[in-house]
Amino acid sequence: MEFLKVLAAALGAFAFGAVWYTALSKPWIAAAGLAVDANGKPQGNGSAMPFVVGILAMIVVAGMMRHIFQMSHIETLGAAAISGAGIGAFFVTPWLAMNYAFSMRKPALVFIDAGNVIAGCTIMGIILALF
Repeated sequence: MEFLKVLAAALGAFAFGAVWYTALSKPWIAAAGLAVDANGKPQGNGSAMPFVVGILAMIVVAGMMRHIFQMSHIETLGAAAISGAGIGAFFVTPWLAMNYAFSMRKPALVFIDAGNVIAGCTIMGIILALF
Protein backbone atom coordinates (compact mmCIF):
# COMPACT_ATOMS: atom_id res chain seq x y z
CA MET A 1 0.00 0.00 0.00
CA GLU A 2 2.82 2.42 0.81
CA PHE A 3 4.35 1.94 -2.63
CA LEU A 4 0.99 2.79 -4.20
CA LYS A 5 0.93 6.05 -2.21
CA VAL A 6 4.41 6.85 -3.42
CA LEU A 7 3.52 5.98 -7.01
CA ALA A 8 0.34 8.10 -6.89
CA ALA A 9 2.29 11.06 -5.46
CA ALA A 10 4.99 10.68 -8.12
CA LEU A 11 2.45 10.50 -10.92
CA GLY A 12 0.59 13.53 -9.57
CA ALA A 13 3.74 15.66 -9.55
CA PHE A 14 4.82 14.33 -12.94
CA ALA A 15 1.40 15.17 -14.43
CA PHE A 16 1.57 18.67 -12.98
CA GLY A 17 5.03 19.10 -14.53
CA ALA A 18 3.66 18.09 -17.92
CA VAL A 19 1.00 20.78 -17.71
CA TRP A 20 3.46 23.35 -16.28
CA TYR A 21 6.06 22.87 -18.99
CA THR A 22 3.48 22.70 -21.76
CA ALA A 23 2.15 26.08 -20.64
CA LEU A 24 5.64 27.55 -20.20
CA SER A 25 7.45 25.76 -23.01
CA LYS A 26 8.47 28.84 -24.99
CA PRO A 27 9.88 30.84 -22.05
CA TRP A 28 11.55 27.69 -20.69
CA ILE A 29 13.21 26.90 -24.04
CA ALA A 30 14.44 30.49 -24.27
CA ALA A 31 15.71 30.53 -20.67
CA ALA A 32 17.42 27.16 -21.13
CA GLY A 33 19.08 28.45 -24.30
CA LEU A 34 18.05 25.41 -26.34
CA ALA A 35 18.45 25.42 -30.11
CA VAL A 36 15.10 25.01 -31.85
CA ASP A 37 13.98 23.80 -35.27
CA ALA A 38 11.75 25.71 -37.71
CA ASN A 39 8.66 24.74 -35.68
CA GLY A 40 10.09 26.12 -32.44
CA LYS A 41 10.67 22.63 -30.99
CA PRO A 42 14.01 21.76 -29.37
CA GLN A 43 16.41 20.20 -31.85
CA GLY A 44 17.03 16.51 -31.33
CA ASN A 45 13.73 16.20 -29.49
CA GLY A 46 12.15 12.76 -29.41
CA SER A 47 14.13 10.73 -26.90
CA ALA A 48 12.08 9.02 -24.20
CA MET A 49 15.02 9.16 -21.78
CA PRO A 50 14.07 12.48 -20.09
CA PHE A 51 10.63 11.06 -19.35
CA VAL A 52 12.05 7.84 -17.92
CA VAL A 53 14.52 9.76 -15.75
CA GLY A 54 11.74 12.17 -14.77
CA ILE A 55 9.30 9.54 -13.53
CA LEU A 56 12.06 7.62 -11.73
CA ALA A 57 13.18 10.84 -10.06
CA MET A 58 9.60 11.59 -8.97
CA ILE A 59 9.30 8.10 -7.44
CA VAL A 60 12.55 8.61 -5.50
CA VAL A 61 11.46 12.04 -4.25
CA ALA A 62 7.97 10.85 -3.30
CA GLY A 63 9.44 7.85 -1.51
CA MET A 64 11.78 10.03 0.53
CA MET A 65 9.00 12.50 1.29
CA ARG A 66 6.82 9.63 2.53
CA HIS A 67 9.66 8.52 4.78
CA ILE A 68 10.25 12.03 6.13
CA PHE A 69 6.52 12.53 6.73
CA GLN A 70 6.26 9.21 8.55
CA MET A 71 9.30 9.89 10.74
CA SER A 72 8.08 13.44 11.49
CA HIS A 73 4.46 12.39 12.09
CA ILE A 74 3.20 14.68 9.34
CA GLU A 75 -0.30 13.34 8.82
CA THR A 76 -2.73 16.18 8.17
CA LEU A 77 -3.42 17.61 4.73
CA GLY A 78 -2.29 21.09 5.75
CA ALA A 79 0.94 19.91 7.36
CA ALA A 80 1.74 17.73 4.36
CA ALA A 81 1.07 20.56 1.88
CA ILE A 82 3.21 23.04 3.83
CA SER A 83 5.96 20.47 4.30
CA GLY A 84 5.96 19.59 0.61
CA ALA A 85 6.07 23.25 -0.37
CA GLY A 86 8.91 23.81 2.11
CA ILE A 87 10.92 20.92 0.69
CA GLY A 88 10.51 22.34 -2.82
CA ALA A 89 11.16 25.95 -1.83
CA PHE A 90 13.92 25.56 0.75
CA PHE A 91 15.73 22.33 -0.18
CA VAL A 92 15.48 21.98 -3.95
CA THR A 93 15.13 25.55 -5.23
CA PRO A 94 18.33 26.91 -3.63
CA TRP A 95 20.23 23.97 -5.10
CA LEU A 96 18.76 24.67 -8.55
CA ALA A 97 19.69 28.33 -8.20
CA MET A 98 23.27 27.49 -7.26
CA ASN A 99 23.70 25.00 -10.11
CA TYR A 100 22.17 27.40 -12.64
CA ALA A 101 24.34 30.27 -11.41
CA PHE A 102 27.52 28.24 -11.84
CA SER A 103 26.42 27.08 -15.30
CA MET A 104 25.64 30.67 -16.30
CA ARG A 105 21.95 29.94 -16.96
CA LYS A 106 19.41 32.74 -17.18
CA PRO A 107 17.65 33.60 -13.89
CA ALA A 108 14.27 33.01 -15.58
CA LEU A 109 15.13 29.31 -15.72
CA VAL A 110 15.37 29.18 -11.92
CA PHE A 111 11.94 30.74 -11.53
CA ILE A 112 10.27 28.45 -14.07
CA ASP A 113 11.85 25.29 -12.69
CA ALA A 114 11.36 26.37 -9.07
CA GLY A 115 7.65 26.88 -9.68
CA ASN A 116 7.40 23.31 -10.90
CA VAL A 117 9.45 21.96 -7.99
CA ILE A 118 7.49 23.81 -5.31
CA ALA A 119 4.09 22.93 -6.78
CA GLY A 120 5.18 19.35 -7.50
CA CYS A 121 6.41 18.76 -3.95
CA THR A 122 3.23 20.35 -2.58
CA ILE A 123 1.14 18.00 -4.73
CA MET A 124 3.20 15.04 -3.54
CA GLY A 125 2.62 16.05 0.06
CA ILE A 126 -1.12 16.39 -0.46
CA ILE A 127 -1.41 13.02 -2.19
CA LEU A 128 0.68 11.31 0.49
CA ALA A 129 -1.61 12.76 3.17
CA LEU A 130 -4.81 11.81 1.38
CA PHE A 131 -4.05 8.10 1.18
